[in-house]
Order: sequence, then structure tokens, then C-alpha cells
Amino acid sequence: SYTTDTKSREENKKTIESLYSLSVDIKKIRRLKEWVLLQDVAYVKEIAGILQEMGADEAAIANILESCPEAILCTPEEINSQRALWQLVCQNEKQLIKLIEQFPESFFTTKYHQNQKANITFFQELGLKNNIITRFLTSAPNIFYNPVEKNKNVIETLQRNYLNLGGSEANMKIWILKLLSQNPFILLNNSTTIQENLEFLQKNDFTDHEVLQLLSKLKGFIFQLNSTTMQKSMLFSKSVFNCSDQELKELVLKCPALLYYSVPVLEERLDGLLKEGISVAQIRETPMVLELTTQIVQYRIKKLSALGYDVKSGNLESLNGTKKDFEVTYGKIQSKKERPIFNPVAPIHIED
Repeated sequence: SYTTDTKSREENKKTIESLYSLSVDIKKIRRLKEWVLLQDVAYVKEIAGILQEMGADEAAIANILESCPEAILCTPEEINSQRALWQLVCQNEKQLIKLIEQFPESFFTTKYHQNQKANITFFQELGLKNNIITRFLTSAPNIFYNPVEKNKNVIETLQRNYLNLGGSEANMKIWILKLLSQNPFILLNNSTTIQENLEFLQKNDFTDHEVLQLLSKLKGFIFQLNSTTMQKSMLFSKSVFNCSDQELKELVLKCPALLYYSVPVLEERLDGLLKEGISVAQIRETPMVLELTTQIVQYRIKKLSALGYDVKSGNLESLNGTKKDFEVTYGKIQSKKERPIFNPVAPIHIED
């Protein structure tokens, strides 16, 4: 732990000089993390030397140290250990230095080194490909800070529930790996939460097969929920769509967003759609539209209206899906509109 008491401390002149010699923007560090410059011991030249050895040029080194100045407080031994660890999953040092440039804080967090090492081994044994593990290291580094036993426990709970819900042993590995790839943050939950949420769904008359379906569709979000918010969201949807329990279940299976978005979020999205002249009946027919933010819906309606397509009079399928899905739909409507009604080069048949 480093002191953050800036009043009584002076900047370390040696650190400042070493950073200047590397063309690092000291003002930027002073503005964001001045406490780093106050430490008695720093390893500026040594860390820069290791990065250079790995293939980083002067601009890259300056960029890394400006983005993550606390890197200079790591010892060369810690950085070399981290380098060896990340090399277990990186194709080469060129890829490694690129990752360090993009995600310096993930790389220079060295205090969980042993946990990181054990978790990398565990993920490899589980069957995760190295490119997925590097993605986790950079975008979800917290999961590596857990003791490996904690991550194993969550995975075992998932496996057990998958089989209990009727999933097959043959498909289990693929299911787990897909779930992890889609949402590695499920590992930050504890196995009790998983159990409670699954039990909530079963108490609400979702069959084992339907719960399994939801598990896959929710991409792990179900583990970040709790029974209270799910209950409130379901009651809100039931009231808005004026439907029976069975109909509500069908809507949730169609659109799990009705389960994992809170009531204020659902309310805001619903209001946004109604203001655009869309009816509750249309939303009930295509509830997946509630997965989109109000801004996205407005943007898509505007684009379609410019083509003369009126969403108020048709179904809402054209609004749905990812950005890519929408662009495909938009392209189809556009080409249909531009297509001539008759073929101008076709011969005209005149009856005798």
C-alpha cells in the first residue's frame, strides 16, 4: 500500500528525471495520480527496459507509463513474473505488448500473481482457448484475483445445476464454455446466489427445461439478479400486458429482459415506445424490443421512417436485434423501396 498523503511529501526528483528522459507527460501524471511521484522508491528505467525488451518503442513506453503510472512502483521481478505468466496465453511478445498498451492496469496489477497463475491453469484445463483467456485477463481481470477454489466452486455449481435441469453430460462442457465466454463475470457471484435464483424460477412454475432455456438465453445475467427484483419485474410486466401467469411465462421465455431489467428501466423503455405511437399490443407481440434503449429505438424508427416504413402500423420485428441485425433489415427495406416495379428492359407483350 502506498501513501496518498500529498501535503507533507515532496515529489521524487529522480523519478521525475527518469520519466522526463522517456518523454513521459509528467503533467498528466500529476493531474491523475500524483501520489505515484511522491514514493521514495520507483523503478522507472527498469520497467521501461523490460517493456523495450518485449518490443515496445519509445512512444509505446511513454503511453503505457502515462496511462498507468503505478507500473513504476512494481519491482522488475514482479513484472518479469507477470510477463512469463501472460506469455502462457499470448501467441508472442508482439501480442503481449499490444495488450499491455491497451490494458496496462490489468497487466501491472501484480499482487494477485499466484491466484492469476492458478486460475489460468484452471481455465486451460476447463477447455477455454488461450485467446478467450487473454480476453478475460484484459476485460475481466477481477475473476483472476479470486482464489481458484472460488471459481471452481461456481463452475461446479453450474455443472451440477445443468445436469439436474436435464442437460446432457455430452453437451455440458460446450454449454459451460459458451456461458463463460459470453459473461465471465458470473464467476464473481457466489454459488448460493445461483441456487436461489434458479429456485425462484422453479417456484414460479418454469419447468426444468424452461429454466435451462433461460440460463442459456440470459448469458449468465441470471446470476447477477435477486428474487426480489425478478418478482417486481414480472408483476410489472403482468400488469402492463394484462396477461395470465402462463402468458407471462411465455413472454419471459421470448424476452428474458422482462426478468433481468428493473421496473424503472422497463417503465422508461415502455414509455419511450408509447410516445413513438407504438401500442402495448405491438410490444406484447414483440417484447424483445424492450431489450433496446429508448435512444436506440428512436434512432431506428427515424431511419425507417425516412424510407417511408411506418412501424406503428406493422410489427416491431424490424426494430429488433443487434446493430448488425438492424443494418441487414434496413438494407432489405431500402433495396425493396428502390427496386423498380417493372423491368424496363423486358419486352412488352401486346395482344394481337
